[in-house]
Amino acid sequence: MSAITSRADAAAAGGAASMELAYGRETIARQSAALDRLAQRLDESFLAAVARIDACRGSVIVTGVGKAGLIGQKLAATLASLAIPAHFVHPVEAIHGDLGRIAEHDLAVVLSFSGESEEITRLIDPLIERAVPIVAITGRAESTLARAAAVTVCIGPLEEACPHNLAPTTSTTAMLALGDAVALTVARRRRFEPADFARNHPGGSLGVRLAKVEDLMRPLAECRLAPDTATVREVMVGVARAGRRSGAVMLTAADGTLSGVFTDSDLARLFETRRDDALDGPICAVMTRSPIHVAAGSPMPEALQLFASRKISELPVLDGKGRPLGMLDVTDILAWLPEASRRRLLEDRAATPATLRLIPPEEETKQAERKDRRSA
Repeated sequence: MSAITSRADAAAAGGAASMELAYGRETIARQSAALDRLAQRLDESFLAAVARIDACRGSVIVTGVGKAGLIGQKLAATLASLAIPAHFVHPVEAIHGDLGRIAEHDLAVVLSFSGESEEITRLIDPLIERAVPIVAITGRAESTLARAAAVTVCIGPLEEACPHNLAPTTSTTAMLALGDAVALTVARRRRFEPADFARNHPGGSLGVRLAKVEDLMRPLAECRLAPDTATVREVMVGVARAGRRSGAVMLTAADGTLSGVFTDSDLARLFETRRDDALDGPICAVMTRSPIHVAAGSPMPEALQLFASRKISELPVLDGKGRPLGMLDVTDILAWLPEASRRRLLEDRAATPATLRLIPPEEETKQAERKDRRSA
């Protein structure tokens, strides 16, 4: 093959790639423009749908078939994560027994762009018979579904991004965005706070970001605590605890406030430096005074930053008056963290300067997928 031919082939390939890139951008731009139009089209029907869901005393039953059904599953999951009881029921399974999952005081949110899918229209009468109100999300305001619904939020008319106007693309994007808008607006009405979100997301990086120090600390009953006037020997003999112990003793002044900590490493240094006489002296003479601590109610990322930057293994948790409530132990934290964030914490504790880097949820998922592929 000549050099001229090779250059021509490369130019042709580059031209095709450029056209595909432009087409991809156009596809996204068309869907973005459709979302802009949908945002402007929202009216009282949107508020009515929000009000119905907010007033629901049972569960929000989300249903849909095909691509709309997949969007419905995501909507049900979003509602549930926002503490709005919800679950997805497939319309085909519903008419084959799963109608039993729909109870009094429930509300049905039905997604169908055409509003005429057979699987959906067959579900209408059973819902009406059970006095379950229907909130329809559809592209056709005069469809069978829309006419049967108590509230209809119309997302249409829309043209699919597919060049043949066939594959559900723009319509499902609009449904997805509208579902998120409804769910978040209901949550806003209910004054949903990060603490509420944390109760439903105890795991993964979201759990790390939303947890409070009290969620992970060892309670005072499981910690070693002693007055700072006792001798080292008295403290080490008298503060034994059942189970795995923490590597530090919290020491308190006469008023109960934290005055210092004494660690297993501190004890080892006394032996290493042959200071045996210190064992029978007051522990306040050899303790670490005014130790690093964290206030109750602090977010866990703040505590993790202290573990990483100060290279400590124990972190006292204090109340508003400076009295110990418990202890954060690095071994407990490492067992609780997602794998990727745990690895980063260990790296950061070894680095200088150390700065904690929590793994975003999406990156954590990608790393787990890569690990699975390597193991396969």
